[in-house]
Amino acid sequence: MMENYEDIIHFPHHVSGTHPPMPAASRAAQFSPFAALSGFEDAVRETARLTEEKRELDEDARNRLDEKLRMLQDKIKDKPEVEITYFRPDGKKEGGAYATVKGYLKKADIYGRKLVMHDGTRIDAGDILEISIN
Repeated sequence: MMENYEDIIHFPHHVSGTHPPMPAASRAAQFSPFAALSGFEDAVRETARLTEEKRELDEDARNRLDEKLRMLQDKIKDKPEVEITYFRPDGKKEGGAYATVKGYLKKADIYGRKLVMHDGTRIDAGDILEISIN
């Protein structure tokens, strides 16, 4: 194998007279890995993230929930403390997750079917699974 380079092996290392030597960090960057699939890991992670389906309430549960919403509308001046479990749709894929918020109710818009908590959280009445009035 050495016979292929016998004619040049003993020459001195060439140093350019016009270009300054490249720093070692820049020289190493030439050989850094190439990310041919940039964003692939994020896409796999997003696909693997689980979401829940929204549960549909039966008629009895809907009637109980409507009754609690009417009670809350009547008590809105007292700023009732409530705990609401509701469905939060996912912004990126089908489904979502259930969340529970606890706090004081600021506004109950029965016609617009929205509840507004004192901290500004807005909840669509159609997404509510359960309400506990404290």
